[in-house]
Amino acid sequence: MAALCSDFGDLVQVKKQLISVITLCKERGLLHSTKWASELAFALDPLPKDELPPSAPFTEEDAQDLDALTLAKSYFDLKEYDRAAYFLKGCCSQKAYFLYMYSRYLSGEKKKDDETVDSLGPLEKGQVRNEALRELRVELSKKHTAGELDGFTLYLYGVVLRKLDLLKEAVDVFVEAIHAIPLHWGAWLELSNLVTNVEMLKSLSLPDCWIKDFFMAHMYTELQMIKEALQKYQNLIEAGFSKSTYIISQIAVAYHNIRDIDQALALFNELRDQDPYRIDNMDTFSNLLYVKVRYTIWNYGTLCNTSCVSSTGNYYSLRSQHEKAALYFQRALKLNPRCLGAWTLMGHEYMEMKNTPAAIQAYRHAIEVNKRDYRAWYGLGQTYEILKMPFYCLYYYRKAHQLRAYSVGDVEKMALLKLAKLHEQLNESDDAAECYMLYIKDIFSCGEQLEHAEVSTALRYLGQYYFKNRLFDEASLCAQRCCDYNDAREEGKALLRQISQVRDQAETPSADLFAPLSNNNTPVRRVSPLNLISFTP
Repeated sequence: MAALCSDFGDLVQVKKQLISVITLCKERGLLHSTKWASELAFALDPLPKDELPPSAPFTEEDAQDLDALTLAKSYFDLKEYDRAAYFLKGCCSQKAYFLYMYSRYLSGEKKKDDETVDSLGPLEKGQVRNEALRELRVELSKKHTAGELDGFTLYLYGVVLRKLDLLKEAVDVFVEAIHAIPLHWGAWLELSNLVTNVEMLKSLSLPDCWIKDFFMAHMYTELQMIKEALQKYQNLIEAGFSKSTYIISQIAVAYHNIRDIDQALALFNELRDQDPYRIDNMDTFSNLLYVKVRYTIWNYGTLCNTSCVSSTGNYYSLRSQHEKAALYFQRALKLNPRCLGAWTLMGHEYMEMKNTPAAIQAYRHAIEVNKRDYRAWYGLGQTYEILKMPFYCLYYYRKAHQLRAYSVGDVEKMALLKLAKLHEQLNESDDAAECYMLYIKDIFSCGEQLEHAEVSTALRYLGQYYFKNRLFDEASLCAQRCCDYNDAREEGKALLRQISQVRDQAETPSADLFAPLSNNNTPVRRVSPLNLISFTP
């Protein structure tokens, strides 16, 4: 591959590098990386014939393995992975060795996925694992110690380590793989799944290459740093990638994450015009259409394979035919076991069918696909709430909240409300009050008319909370707001009378009125006063 340029000053060189890495990835069966690089290359101007990059060097080992590699690759392309591995055993070239190990890995994954989808049911059946992982780790570890792994096999070694939950080692190996072959997008994506916060992102030693800008934009989106992500993507567009459907889709996802529904829909509709058969991010588009209530799920345009089957599942779900819906989501997972949306939606269907063990297993598979997707964490919280296991459901609701479920598509504002009620049940008054306060701010600032019962529940709790903490002005405001709701009006009036009575007797306060929120002598953490004056429900 030609020497890598570190910026976008020479788009001809960028195009050459993309063409070269497309060939390398295609030869090794790395289809998603091939597609990503091909879409990006398509967004740039074509090169004249004399500017096309030369073929990769062909070694003596490549020549020796050519026939076996050609045969095995034909089997690999037909997903006959065991057969491909059999004919590659004993080959010496780096390319053949990667395909040999990759075939073994994919064979194990295929068997695991088939067993997982077929046996999805009670949790007692246990987690199905890829039985090839441990053997692969032992063999790749020896090669790694000897310094005999190229960039692609380093990537595979990292994947194996991640699958075995050896995450620290996986991060180091993915960084090594990226330095060896900076334009292999698959290695960047795998690394992105292991980055948990901005501090970790800043600590990574990454190559100074133009593809790093794509990675940083992706990471900013994943970490919900949407302003920074949008700026990065705008810079990439101005650098020459204005025709990139990948960038347009990423910007649409970013707008979805900050609930700018109209802008996100406009971009997804633009994508449909440019690439009508595109299925990437269609689950996000589906969510936007559902929220907007402008279309039925059949109005996506022409979809195929996984998305079409999932859409059928959505159709039956909306008709409350939950068994049929679950069946179609299961079929979608047969086509693509890494389909995050299908796992999550199948969990929802099992919840509707009161099959909580199967729902838990489906949600956990969704988290395995993407640990940063709040919907699966939220679903687990709901299942454990039904099972009356408050400490478990609190953990999962907190996780969903940390992933900004209440501001990333949770249009019913239920995540904060669930958290508040759980804290209330566990007598964690300060935490409950903080969640109710954020819930009220979110509702009132959006100017949305939601169920009065839920808003009044929050106001009632906050009124009592502020009263017990002697914040009478805030308590009075909450009580006055309670009077706006039929179900809370009498309680609001009673609280206003209590406040008036206490203020009249300020010199001799009653111990009962100011009983502490906890039974021990530990100082109580107080939530900052809620300014309701600036909000209009």
